[in-house]
Amino acid sequence: MKARVEIDPKGRKNVINACSEPCAIEKGMRILGSKWKGSIIYHLKDGPVRFNDLTRMLGGASKKMVDQRLKELESENMVVRRVINDKPLAVSYELTEFGTSALTILDELRKWSESNNIQIK
Repeated sequence: MKARVEIDPKGRKNVINACSEPCAIEKGMRILGSKWKGSIIYHLKDGPVRFNDLTRMLGGASKKMVDQRLKELESENMVVRRVINDKPLAVSYELTEFGTSALTILDELRKWSESNNIQIK
């Protein structure tokens, strides 16, 4: 049932059917909303990308940050890590089916941001 606010006869507000746990939007935002995660997923849309190339694509993200976010995305079953070469170590990342399912949302977010000329302050 949908949460709503009702006012009792004494004018006090009460929330009816309040969420007892994070709602579906919050659950999704915890994956996609973390800094750089959405951008990482979006940059993997065309297939596997090597770690260093992905870091370059992201511009402002440090290698440490990209590595941390990729580990989180891997544990959330959004991306898969593949070792290409052992010496020197080279790895690539690609989206899982679950990760690919987020692309529509991210593309809509990109369009919304561009059409509204969103600026970071």
